[in-house]
Parts: sequence; C-alpha cells; structure tokens
Amino acid sequence: MDEIFDKLQAVVDRYDELNELISDPEIISDTQRFMKLSKEEADLRETVATFNHYKEVSSQLDDDETMLREENDAELEAMLKEEISDLRSEKAELEDKLKVLLLPKDPNDDKNIIMQIHGAAGGDEGSLFAADLFNMYSRYAEKQGWKVEIVDRSDTEVGGFKEIVLMITGNNVYSKLKFENGAHRVQRIPSTESAGRVHTSTATVGVMPEAEDVDIDIDPKDIRTDVYRSSGAGGQHINKTSSAVRMTHLPTGIVVAMQDERSQQQNRAKAMQILRARVYDYYAQQEQDQYNAERKSAVGTGDRSERIRTYNFPQNRVTDHRIGLTLNKLDRVMNGELEEIIDALIVSDQAQKLENLNNE
Repeated sequence: MDEIFDKLQAVVDRYDELNELISDPEIISDTQRFMKLSKEEADLRETVATFNHYKEVSSQLDDDETMLREENDAELEAMLKEEISDLRSEKAELEDKLKVLLLPKDPNDDKNIIMQIHGAAGGDEGSLFAADLFNMYSRYAEKQGWKVEIVDRSDTEVGGFKEIVLMITGNNVYSKLKFENGAHRVQRIPSTESAGRVHTSTATVGVMPEAEDVDIDIDPKDIRTDVYRSSGAGGQHINKTSSAVRMTHLPTGIVVAMQDERSQQQNRAKAMQILRARVYDYYAQQEQDQYNAERKSAVGTGDRSERIRTYNFPQNRVTDHRIGLTLNKLDRVMNGELEEIIDALIVSDQAQKLENLNNE
C-alpha cells in the first residue's frame, strides 16, 4: 500500500492547491480557468474525503489495538475486540474503494452522448426491436433525470426504426451507457408468426460521447456540404427551400444528413454536432482497436458487431454475454430498469482495470 499512499498524498496535495487557486480573485475573474479548476477539484473531492476517513479509521484501529494489549478488564476487552473487528472490515473496504478511485478515469465519462440504434438482422422484427430499445433507453434516461432528444429517425411501415439517432444529456451519461455499444439480440415470437415459432433478430447500438471543439479539431476544408430540399408528404407540405443539409467528412468518408429542422441554419448546426461526434468516435475506435490488440477489455472491445446481450422474451430472460450475467426480469429491463446490468458492467470493468494495474 506504500505506493498507493504516495499517490493518495499527491492527490491531497493537489486538492489543497486547487482550493487555494479557486479562492484567488485573479482566477475567479477568469471564468474558463475557474470552471476548469473547479471541475478538477470536484473530481478529487471523493478521493480526498475517502482517504481522510481511511486515516481516521486506521488511527482508531491502532488506538484500540494498543488499548487491547494493555487491558485486563474482560468486559472492556470483549468490546474492544468487537470494535477492532468492525474497524478492520471497514479499513479493508476503504482500501478497495481507494484503489478504484485511483484508477485512470475515462475523460468522456461526464459527457452527454449521441446514440444510434439500427434495426439489423431480421427485417421488420429487427426494426421493431430497435424501437423497443429506444423505449428502454428513454425510460432509463427518464429515471436518471436525463433529457432525450430525437436528432434523426428513419421509420418503417410496421412501426419500427431502420435507424434512430438520439442526443441524451445529463449528469455522467456516457459513464453509464458506454457499455451499450454492440449488437443486441432478441428472441421472441413475432406478431406476424402464425405458427408460434421463436425468431431471432438483432439491432445494433452505437454510443458516442458528444465531442467538443477542444476534443477534436475538424478542418473546414475537410467537410463537403450539400444542401437540398427536405422530403415531405407532398402537395402543399413540400419544402420549397433547400433547408436539408448533407455533410461529408472527406478523410473518413463519414456522411451526416439532417432535414428535421425548419431552417438550413438549424440543420447545419445539428449535422455538425453529429458529424463531430462520429469523427471523434471513428478515431477513438481506431485507438481502442490498437489497445485491444494488446489487452482485451473484460467487457468487450466496443465493436459494434460484437453480440453483447440477448433478450429472450418467452422466458423473460436477459443475458449479458460479456460478464455472464443472466436476469429473469426482462419485462422490468425493457421498462428501463437497467441499473443492475449497468452497475455490474461498471464493477467488472473496474475489476479488470485493477487486475491490469496489479500486473503492470
């Protein structure tokens, strides 16, 4: 633990320094720097508080053990032994928590996300399942107090989605939904199946952190923008102005088309927002692929084609294949009760990172 103590003391020193800095009138007047330092201070707060509590518990444990060695009263000795046992358990739990708190943090964890859901294999049934996933994530987001905005959608005749793109905003959205990347498989009897046979279909989910200007610098010369008329219902509803926008990022070939908004300016802004996130995700995926070639993550590679979860409706069962978790409460999961799955994925990821840290 000596090496960990050194790291923790460095965190405490930095925390104290930050508190001094954000009290400096010169820094307070610099809004951007003040916000940056305040965020860093907030990120370290839990680690410092836990470390201070750990030191209090350790000090109390030392005092009790010293008293026990010198105590002759049987009743007081029994009380000390019970308290020592509790303190040792608490100390061990705090040590584990501090190790997790010291793990390198994903810089995207506190960001909003752009989520893409595609109906994949299974035709109409795949598109209907994409709609079910949209409803599931929307209900989960509502429980978290997040805001969901539909950025783009392509409906099917049966009421599903070929694709739907969402912006989900709130506290730590990416940290909780980043493991949803991949292929989601559904097993159920389609409403059109007269023989009652179970069919298997899939929908894919992509989760991208919202990219800011500081995250990625896109050269305007690398973007080709085309404008065209939005498609409408026909007749008087046809858009007579070229308000729809198609943006192409030439180096990657990524294309974003946007026609939901009434004005070209609004469509340009939304298209750029989506394009920035997709380009950022493209390069992040390349880095992740390189990392995974050296060390595979416990919860998968993040590859969109990787089958991550199966939703079995006849048996009311959901299984996350990456961590071997099976729950017989699919009805509740589809209603947005994803906490148990997401918490298990986060814990598994932390355990793998700790193991990697210990092996280095």
